[in-house]
Amino acid sequence: MKTTSLKALIIMIAGLAIGQLAAGCGTTAQKLHPEKTALEEVEACDYAASKKMSAPAPSGRAMGMALSQDAYVQPSFNTEEYDHVAENEFKDAKQNPLSTFSIDVDTASYANVRRFITGSQMPPIDAVRIEEMINYFDYDYPQPNGSDPFSVITEISGCPWNAGSRLVHIGLQGRSLDYSNLKPSNLVFLIDSSGSMQDANKLPLLKQSLKLLLGELSARDRVAVVAYAGSAGLVLPSTPASRRDAIIAAMDQLQAGGSTAGGAGLSLAYKVAGENLIAGGNNRVILCTDGDFNVGVSSTGDLVRMMEKNRKSGIYLTICGFGMGNYKDGRMEQISRAGNGNYFYIDSIKEARKVFVTQMRANMFTIAKDVKIQIEFNPSRVKAYRLVGYETRVMANEDFNNDLKDAGELGAGHTVTALYEIVPAGSRQKVNTTDPLKYQQTVINPDASGCAEVMTVKLRYKHPRMETSRLITATVTDPGTALGRASENFRFSAAVAGFGMILRDSKYVKDLSLKDVRQLARGAMSKDKEGYRAEFIGMIETCALLKK
Repeated sequence: MKTTSLKALIIMIAGLAIGQLAAGCGTTAQKLHPEKTALEEVEACDYAASKKMSAPAPSGRAMGMALSQDAYVQPSFNTEEYDHVAENEFKDAKQNPLSTFSIDVDTASYANVRRFITGSQMPPIDAVRIEEMINYFDYDYPQPNGSDPFSVITEISGCPWNAGSRLVHIGLQGRSLDYSNLKPSNLVFLIDSSGSMQDANKLPLLKQSLKLLLGELSARDRVAVVAYAGSAGLVLPSTPASRRDAIIAAMDQLQAGGSTAGGAGLSLAYKVAGENLIAGGNNRVILCTDGDFNVGVSSTGDLVRMMEKNRKSGIYLTICGFGMGNYKDGRMEQISRAGNGNYFYIDSIKEARKVFVTQMRANMFTIAKDVKIQIEFNPSRVKAYRLVGYETRVMANEDFNNDLKDAGELGAGHTVTALYEIVPAGSRQKVNTTDPLKYQQTVINPDASGCAEVMTVKLRYKHPRMETSRLITATVTDPGTALGRASENFRFSAAVAGFGMILRDSKYVKDLSLKDVRQLARGAMSKDKEGYRAEFIGMIETCALLKK
């Protein structure tokens, strides 16, 4: 009798425990999908239970926290991921006279590098993408005055890290919008509310950031909210931005819990954006996540292919990365590139203000798409060249004239900057070459020897609603300007590039130290309204201390 009573008591206690676990597992899912079946709830519960049981023991600090029933236990180990970036090599200008790449306006790498440095750590080498560091800053380029949506400027001066080289600076300036006549926006906030987003610098910062963006929208704009945790759900249908309280309430109800179905979230967000498409308007999905997708379509390759299918829909993509410890930088950079997108890393509310307030129109309104640059070097003036950064944006030369090939987008008022290090013809510097060809030979045009042109710059772009590209061409000569007499735009961009090369431990840094970078940047500080350049100086100084 006693044995039977004891068994009954154990069964009753186990039943209560399972009931509580099921209730906890259902908390987030029910908010997103009240229509979920009992079977789906049990499956979600099984997954959450396995995650909790396999998680490492929490720290003393975590033990003291009041955790909700569906709280995610953060792994104590670091699982951040960065794709390997192989630095561009020098190319022989005679054998390889063409260089082609897509523009890049992403800035995520700079903010992420800053996060490491301000935390007294040197960043991983592959976290450093030099073009994203250079393009974090605005430059004082002239506004376009013709029919093209951007102006093109070029400049050649001394190379600060190699006295035997010259540095070519190419800048694009996007036309600023008429703010009194902006097209309405159809925005879908796609919010990662999975368990990995519970930290203060993730979901809470994400909500604060999007509230800043709401303050910049007009009554003509519309906002929908989609979230994903285990499975994706529509939290708020497309709503006029004037109903700010309703939008904020929808975001505030989200709590971190469950696994991460990023692929399902992207599919639903694009579906919602498509159903509310504004013809001729600004249609955009804004994905906010740490990139740690682990349920459903979650491989980077599958996600990239999904975005490639979506990019002809007229819907653009903005990705905002948050957090640390399990951050998946490479995945988000690839998804952004495939989805007509731009990519930022939000490490603070100050950075959120830069992305969503100060540069909101540049980041949210596309004025030119599939922007490609192709350089033809004059081998009688240039022995060799290398593109500084843009490793993930290099294109085949044949792709320049192929309008079916995707490339980068340019936002209203955006600046884009690219640098080439060139070795002058006649230099004794050794450059890797191939064996002489057996069946053909390269013959330099006799007119090239008497020509002062160092190179020809060609750009192709499309209007956001067109599929046929336009061509812009400009020639560049070298007046022999010394580095000290170059423009501030040139000197500051060169300083940022040099800093990035030092962080990457580049084999091409010969004559440059952190002290040199600091001095070069300090001499180009006159236009620093927001204090970003001063902050850059502080990063250099912190790195100098860390390297001692």
